[in-house]
Amino acid sequence: MKAYRSGTLGLITVITAFFLWQKIDPQLINNFYLPPLTEMQSYGQWYRLFTVALMHDQVSDLPYHLAFNMLALHSLGTQIESVLGRTRFFAIFFFSLLTGSLTSAYFLPFNGYSIGVSGAVFGLFGAILVLGRRYGVGMRAVLVTVGINLAIGFTIPGIDWRAHVGGLIGGAAIARLLIHK
Repeated sequence: MKAYRSGTLGLITVITAFFLWQKIDPQLINNFYLPPLTEMQSYGQWYRLFTVALMHDQVSDLPYHLAFNMLALHSLGTQIESVLGRTRFFAIFFFSLLTGSLTSAYFLPFNGYSIGVSGAVFGLFGAILVLGRRYGVGMRAVLVTVGINLAIGFTIPGIDWRAHVGGLIGGAAIARLLIHK
């Protein structure tokens, strides 16, 4: 019998490992954060659209940013992966990360930057909404959670609501395409 390897747990492992590496070498963030689109374009650093997901807030010794993102990634990712499979889960995750990062980078102010995987996580929320609608599952709790998290992003400084909105839209769009094939 072939052992199943979870793509969700793989992503959590890689992102958490980078967080620990970042604790050892705080300058690591300089290589991976997401700058405004014009800066990325000027230096040809398109890889940052994806490496942004590897960096998380180092403000305190309590990794709230990482913990909330990993909890959401595990909760949503395992559900999506079990329904759609690892390949389509990865497609949703990385497309959401891309759309969240592009939206964020486009609207970032000069000298602004973004970090974290929450654009992709919001994309997973979008995918769950599409899957719930497809399979006739009540989505009230998910809608409330998305609404609260979007509101938090719009009201608390330092949270990149642009990545959240871009990821949410991207995740819903790609999920819709993937389940209608």
